[in-house]
Amino acid sequence: MSVERVLKTLGRRYHGPGDTHLDTPEDTLLATLLSARTTDKQTLAAFPAFRKRFPTWKKLADADWTEIAKTIDTIGLYRQKAKAINKLARMMLEEYDGRVPSTMEELTRLPGVGRKTASVVLSFVFGKPAIAVDTHVFRIARRLGWTKGKDPVRVERELMELVPKRLWSKINRVMVPFGRDVCRAPTPQCWRCPVAKWCAYPKKTEKPRS
Repeated sequence: MSVERVLKTLGRRYHGPGDTHLDTPEDTLLATLLSARTTDKQTLAAFPAFRKRFPTWKKLADADWTEIAKTIDTIGLYRQKAKAINKLARMMLEEYDGRVPSTMEELTRLPGVGRKTASVVLSFVFGKPAIAVDTHVFRIARRLGWTKGKDPVRVERELMELVPKRLWSKINRVMVPFGRDVCRAPTPQCWRCPVAKWCAYPKKTEKPRS
């Protein structure tokens, strides 16, 4: 099955942990939330100072959201994220005793947490099968011809139907670095692609002449 071949081939080249897979469930949840519409590089650059200032859920819950915003103002949508984190911290203390929940339903109840963030946490932290559809997964899955979905929810659903469940968590892990390295937006470097022979993308590119 080409789906399995593609993931296996990409897995041989891209086999590191996800950038926002950090040491604790709390850090992974917060870093992934902060990374929305922001590069992981920007997120991880701001994260240490943010966590040093607010090392616990209580510190985050007790702070004014504007205090949180000052520590993350180098990333996109930082005001909205600061407000969400402030509310999330309160909810974590009031409803979950400070422990990150481990189901999609509970995670997506948290302020600022959508299905992509929840899927990262489920996959990276709890080892549960989940497909985190970020911009890279969305773009690459469509180029490969695995889905025609025009929104992340539809793409996630179609990938769940196509890809064996045991491989769901591998999708984000291999496609994110692959998308940064080869299958780039807006123009992929198809001449470098290790899975080009299985790819349905009709506008394959050739190596530029020197």
